[in-house]
Amino acid sequence: MTLNLPFEVLYILHRLNEAGYESFLVGGAIRDLIMNFEPEQVKDFDFATNASPSQIQTVFRDSFYENKFGTVSITYENLIEEIATKYQLPTKSFVDSVQKKKIQKNRIIDLKNAKKIHASLKDKAACLSQKTIKESLNTSTYIPPFEITTYRSDENYLDHRRPENVTLRKSIAEDLQRRDFTINALAITLDKNYLQEIFTHKKLQAFYVIDKEKYTLIDLHHGQEDLEKRIIRTVGNADQRFSEDALRMLRAVRLAVQLNMDIETDTYFAIKYHKDLLKFISVERIRDELLKILSSDNPAKGIELLDQTGLLPNIIPELYQGVGMQQKGHHTTDVWTHSIDSLRYCPSQDPIVRLAALLHDIGKPLSYKEENDEITFYNHDILGSRIASKIANRLHLSKKDVQRIFILVRYHMFNYQANYSDASIRRFIRKVGLENIDDILDLREGDRLGSGAKKTSWRLEEMKKRIIEQLNQPMDLNDLAIDGNDLMQALAIKPGPLLGKILNQLLEKTLEDPSLNQKELLLAQAKKLLG
Repeated sequence: MTLNLPFEVLYILHRLNEAGYESFLVGGAIRDLIMNFEPEQVKDFDFATNASPSQIQTVFRDSFYENKFGTVSITYENLIEEIATKYQLPTKSFVDSVQKKKIQKNRIIDLKNAKKIHASLKDKAACLSQKTIKESLNTSTYIPPFEITTYRSDENYLDHRRPENVTLRKSIAEDLQRRDFTINALAITLDKNYLQEIFTHKKLQAFYVIDKEKYTLIDLHHGQEDLEKRIIRTVGNADQRFSEDALRMLRAVRLAVQLNMDIETDTYFAIKYHKDLLKFISVERIRDELLKILSSDNPAKGIELLDQTGLLPNIIPELYQGVGMQQKGHHTTDVWTHSIDSLRYCPSQDPIVRLAALLHDIGKPLSYKEENDEITFYNHDILGSRIASKIANRLHLSKKDVQRIFILVRYHMFNYQANYSDASIRRFIRKVGLENIDDILDLREGDRLGSGAKKTSWRLEEMKKRIIEQLNQPMDLNDLAIDGNDLMQALAIKPGPLLGKILNQLLEKTLEDPSLNQKELLLAQAKKLLG
């Protein structure tokens, strides 16, 4: 097996060796390399060494040590700054591969080739240019810090999350014993002479292909065998591992869906037994694992596994109110199954949109009525948006993401008729938000497929075309040809509610007739409104 590793990783291993210490690449990165992931998919690199935290910081001057667990971190930016003082950097690097992973084609319109688009979409349409590493770091791309940990063993997990004490150890074997799953208890050390040879050259390349003769793989817990069998199994006793750190139960589910693997029997039943220990885990940690599950290639399997292991009631108990709640019309399953199927078929890769797809009918149980053998869920979209917002707030999502979920659930019942005016289309775009148009269409696709209907309809396709036609039209106050200062000067009015009322009325008129969006015409309309 050959390894494809970025120069940044090799540099950390080399610097530790150069200072007289052992250095190992450990954990999930090795797992992903063994599974032949593409280079851009392997991005969480962790290291283990016999150097103490203070010694690690001597080697890497710009590193930081803010915990009691023997882990020293160095940011990607600081590492690059250090390497750049000694070597010529390649024009592309690890950061570029992470950026590539984030790119997702827009589904409603090809913004790259569009001739007319709204101003707020121009940044989205801009193509990525060729950049140096330092220029790339000025973007919003987030690269997690590299973590370098002294060999250690963990003791006394009193809070079911963090060890009360850690003991620094002298061997990699002792360090691997404390890890969660066998497929993560792997370590690789590279030949010191090979590393020395690489860094005698001043010019570096982005990635290095390393033959098996140049490294040694440490696998003391049969992680490779479990990878071949495609099973998730704890290192040692499963009950002990989950009692120590309850977050490992969510990690087991997440890895199972991310890697398309099964949870080994003893590990699975240990999760079911210890499921209520999840209450000891912070909401933020639970949220992060849930979003990773939703970001996987099989998010519906993740929710089903959370249900089967008994973890889901500790995360989103509201979903269970839909179990057995039948629906009529085009629906062929109960609300619970439909919600999971909508998630299954939602084409968006965004975990927030996928969460909205899972929650889009969360208001149906409270709005359920049955009269004359007819089942109705009137206003379930309104009720559901409020419930979904509460769930999103409980998960400590950002205000922006809470609002996105509210909008997607609130307006997922949108409809279209061929006789709708262009102004109606523009009002729909404004109500949902330009930035949410693709998302709500993705949710609709998941909703349709999840209920047994076809992927789309002639009405939906016609609506998409009409949305595209209106993308360059005025949508909000910022698009008006005048602003508050223009009104105050022309109408001799002061800042206050009246000014905002007039601007909103002008926007409504412009939504109805975009040709009015000229300064002179809008001022004339404003004078009429003022009376």
